Amino acid sequence: MSYKKEFIEFMVRAGVLTFGDFTTKSGRKTPYFVNTGNYKTGAQADKLGGFYASCIVENMKAERIKNDIAALFGPAYKGIPISVATAIALSRDFDRDINYCFNRKEEKDHGEGGKMVGYKLQDGDSVLMVEDVITAGTAVRETLPQLMAAADVKVEGLIISVDRMERGQGDKTAIQEIEEEFGIKTYPLVTVREIIDTLHNAEVDGKVVIDDQMKERMEAYLEQYCVK
Repeated sequence: MSYKKEFIEFMVRAGVLTFGDFTTKSGRKTPYFVNTGNYKTGAQADKLGGFYASCIVENMKAERIKNDIAALFGPAYKGIPISVATAIALSRDFDRDINYCFNRKEEKDHGEGGKMVGYKLQDGDSVLMVEDVITAGTAVRETLPQLMAAADVKVEGLIISVDRMERGQGDKTAIQEIEEEFGIKTYPLVTVREIIDTLHNAEVDGKVVIDDQMKERMEAYLEQYCVK
């Protein structure tokens, strides 16, 4: 079983990938939702970090991502546990000891101060961002200025759980917009198309979560918002 199929089923079992009627941060009505805030156990965090680490190493071996990454950066709040879990998995499973850091929503004016926690970024560092999902790219746009203000770093890429493959603020996908605006490529663990292909009429623990009707709803949503 590839890590992609295993990851999709893991999201379903964890209640992170759900199907029904939802409204995204960008205000779109969607029949499926990815909420990494539903991860809540140590075992889940451990497995999640392993999936992210597998995606990172896969892209490093394919020379899409540099091998000498100085740090993983996890945007607050959902990116924080992802960055920590991924750093642990990279060290344990792949013998790659990489620093991690994350931002505060509000700047601290006492103690060590500042908006960043963890590894202190240095000028010239290569940084890899780890996030949950991108719908319209709002969170990334809010976070990048804080990251760039911390040091003169090079953001080598962005790792996300799911590529929803839909338009951002214009006629292009949020991922395409992020690359054009900031020169940052995004590497998803899976895409929504891979989710549909994997789960359509397939059972997860004895239950079909994407039947023909749900597939039709997802396809209609992609028809409306997906960039072809």
